[in-house]
Amino acid sequence: MSVVKHFVTESIKRTEIDEFLQKRLERAGYGGVTISKTPLGTHIVIYAMRPGLVIGRGGGTIRDLAKILEEKFNVSNPQISVSEMEIPELNAYVVASRIASALQRGVHFRRSGFWALNRVMESGALGAEIIISGKLRTERARYEKFRAGYLPKCGDPALKYMRKAEVHVQLKPGMFGVKVRIMLPDAKFPDKIQIIEALPPEEETLEAAAEEKPEEKSEEKEATE
Repeated sequence: MSVVKHFVTESIKRTEIDEFLQKRLERAGYGGVTISKTPLGTHIVIYAMRPGLVIGRGGGTIRDLAKILEEKFNVSNPQISVSEMEIPELNAYVVASRIASALQRGVHFRRSGFWALNRVMESGALGAEIIISGKLRTERARYEKFRAGYLPKCGDPALKYMRKAEVHVQLKPGMFGVKVRIMLPDAKFPDKIQIIEALPPEEETLEAAAEEKPEEKSEEKEATE
């Protein structure tokens, strides 16, 4: 197998595993998965809002998942660990799933979009963008965009710190799509310069002399005693 085919097949397998876990762990608040290969096998980290439902009673659910991943998806020696999300509002897939469930309940798309955007920005995100597409008001499909904060679309910060997710939901008018982009609070941008205030040389020497004087006085007192 060539190198290109190898990476293509691995990417397809990761996508299939992600879609399988989305359906299987929907009640647990599934928020994504990371897969990395180790010398001992395949290390899989599942992010969820309720890790107890992923683990199951006595670890039964997580053992069943490991068995399915090994038999159905040909994952060698899967070692699954579950991580709880500290701030679910900063997880793009969780936000997109909440919008999709709100649309299924009949909530207006603008209300659900603005509600999710405010929750994300209140959680400390530097920027967020939500796109809801489909037959929103008429028979012709279109999209509505909700955006706030600072959100670059290209460059190194967009690749490192931006989190993306896309969820589809079937409604009576047709299929709706929800895209979410979130810029994490710890993102570092090359165009933002941190200015450090430095004292002039004269003030620095005065401060250094003021710090040395108490030490000299204490030494003189010890010498006199």
